Amino acid sequence: MKKTSLHIALVGNPNSGKSSLFNCLTGLNQKVGNFPGVTVDKKTGTVSLAPNIDANIIDLPGSYSLYPRREDEWVSYRVMMGQDETLKADVVVAVADASNLKRNLLYCSQLIDLKIPVVIALSMMDLARSKGIKIDVASLERELGVPVVVINPRKNKGIAELKKTILLTSQQQYKAPLLDFIDNKAAAPETINELKQHFPELSDYAAIHYLINHENFSFNSAMQESVEQIEVKNNFNPTKTQAEEILSRFNRIKQIMQLSVDEPGPLQKKLFTEKLDNVLLHRKWGYLIMLGVLFLLFQSVFWLAQYPMEWIDLGFLKLNQGLSSFLPENRWTDLLLNGIVAGLNGILVFVPQIMILFGLITLLEDSGYMARISFLSDKLMRSVGLNGKSVMPMISGFACAVPAIMSARNIENKKERLLTILITPLMSCSARLPVYTILIGLVIPNKNLLGFLNLQGLVMMGLYLLGLVMALVVSYVAKWFINIKEKSFFILELPTYRSPRWSNMITTMINKAKIFVFDAGKIIMIISLILWGLSSFGPGNTMQKITTQYEQRMAAPGADTVLLSREMQTEKLEHSYAGIMGKAIEPAIAPLGFDWKIGIALITSFAAREVFVGTMATLYSVGDGDEDLMLKEKMKEAKRPDGSPVFNLASGLSLMVFYVFAMQCMSTLAVVKRETKTWKWPIIQLLYMTGLAYLMSWIFYQFLK
Repeated sequence: MKKTSLHIALVGNPNSGKSSLFNCLTGLNQKVGNFPGVTVDKKTGTVSLAPNIDANIIDLPGSYSLYPRREDEWVSYRVMMGQDETLKADVVVAVADASNLKRNLLYCSQLIDLKIPVVIALSMMDLARSKGIKIDVASLERELGVPVVVINPRKNKGIAELKKTILLTSQQQYKAPLLDFIDNKAAAPETINELKQHFPELSDYAAIHYLINHENFSFNSAMQESVEQIEVKNNFNPTKTQAEEILSRFNRIKQIMQLSVDEPGPLQKKLFTEKLDNVLLHRKWGYLIMLGVLFLLFQSVFWLAQYPMEWIDLGFLKLNQGLSSFLPENRWTDLLLNGIVAGLNGILVFVPQIMILFGLITLLEDSGYMARISFLSDKLMRSVGLNGKSVMPMISGFACAVPAIMSARNIENKKERLLTILITPLMSCSARLPVYTILIGLVIPNKNLLGFLNLQGLVMMGLYLLGLVMALVVSYVAKWFINIKEKSFFILELPTYRSPRWSNMITTMINKAKIFVFDAGKIIMIISLILWGLSSFGPGNTMQKITTQYEQRMAAPGADTVLLSREMQTEKLEHSYAGIMGKAIEPAIAPLGFDWKIGIALITSFAAREVFVGTMATLYSVGDGDEDLMLKEKMKEAKRPDGSPVFNLASGLSLMVFYVFAMQCMSTLAVVKRETKTWKWPIIQLLYMTGLAYLMSWIFYQFLK
């Protein structure tokens, strides 16, 4: 028997339980991508409805009504209006929160009047009961004219009945009600009738939306002109029509609520959520609690990711050693080990941080506290052109900018989302920590101030605060230059507190890791191979001459082959294309207190900031087994041509400040390109951060030298 497949669109208000239902129906049979042309997440999954009948489920972004304001709401709207060429839904499942039924029924009633196959999934009945709300489901179903199924995705209740109802609806055993929810034609009968001569298949309510939003639909110019003429001829007023419609819907919803819903009086007992919010949203204690939660989140990403990252590094080290022990020494082996394997290491080492960060964020979202963080921080963020939802990506950037930028997707306003993406890399991520550590140990004395404040620790904290403050300054300045006129609305619903869903957390962690590895990872691999080529080759036969010269010296009796091998690698790096680039930029970086060796480290550390330490180790001929102490001693002994030390307080702080502001991470640029769908903003980000790093580094060096 031939297998059939249906297309199901999952819609609903934000925080209605839509994502829980999606995860319950699909399990791990999910894919995450983007809708064509936009950065909005496209979550799809499969579920079996019956033998030989599968359904592809698309989890559309949450919407409060069929009048879209944000980019993600436009995505859902176009699908509902049949204007999305890539998705035609056989059945629409509208998830409605039983504890906020009046608000949810607005969107549901609009979908019903489109005369498309609709099933209403009534969620959060347990929460409604705790509020003292009683719903007569049979009466509600009768009044709406479409099937209503009570579900509880967290406990897997009602799912079998929902699948059966979806199947019956797709087979037209449940049909759209003949009567409209409200009299849609009353607003403009002549206008609607005239439009339906061009689109006879439309319902009266769909015709209203064609009149209001036809400029955003994929009509040809002749059809656009025809619709415009109908509007002008009949003096159609979109704003008045929309206002009258919403008022009529809520009047009808009020009648349904009186017939089907028994609600308690206004003096009901306060719920646990309201009592908890009195503490967590307190004018003083609320901010302290928020800072404590964010500190624990940041530290947890640090602590928990440390071990798997070390295991990944150790695994690739063993792999590298194993491959090098039996592969012949030639250029192809070098490409495999130092190009491909090193590139894979640079990709996979970020995966633990990405998974842990998004796992913890999912727990905060599921619990309901994430919305409170956005609410508390909105005032400060808005003063610099951002909004409350920007705080999580910024704080997450202290661990790693890559997942932090990915988490900015929940910011609806395009301008605020772009500003958040542009400034997040200014947060000092964990990859900068090795650079800070070795440089602070070099130039900052290990002593205490006031008997208990460690000077090195204070400098470290100062570097983190410097990045944070500058991020807010840059956002304040940039908001005047980014020409996006979209009006900002900070509409935030505070959901009730609930216990987190571990299965949802695991699903999110896996999906976010896959997005990074398979999307950003491609670009990272390409740049890694380019950097390998720049570091391995030089002009003409320079490399061969160096090899021949050192082989002759190694062949001499009593020669220290280990030392000579290190010196050969250092000289090869100096004469490679990367070394030549370092020499070429030395005049430009000399005013910052940097020499050509630091210049090479700046170039190679573009792969990842922590590569700086490895490059310094190679340049100063330090073996892998000597650890940082020996490297510090070598760097301390490094002299300039005039005999002065390369690393002193001025040059050391200058270099630290440069790394605070510079975009020294190709992974971040790759993710920014993916999120913005263009190379324009990554290039702007690279230029402004490099310019800022140069300016601030120059100021510090000139002031301290």
